[in-house]
Amino acid sequence: MGDLAQTTIDNNEETKEEKSQDSKLEFSEDEVSLIAKMFRLVGERWSLIAGRIPGRTAEEIEKYWTSRHTSATSNEK
Repeated sequence: MGDLAQTTIDNNEETKEEKSQDSKLEFSEDEVSLIAKMFRLVGERWSLIAGRIPGRTAEEIEKYWTSRHTSATSNEK
């Protein structure tokens, strides 16, 4: 029974870490510049862009891009 409780605690800690990582989405200036350049070249091909940035997933890059650029686009309409 102790193992089950420990597993639940471990799962809760992993969930908290994932949520904190999602809310941060911190990218260096070099990464932001590369994402912008790649986006202009290939569009929304997130996996292709992620392949050029070590340690980043397509999902992270897409979330970052949409969080930064969706609000600017919706304000123009």
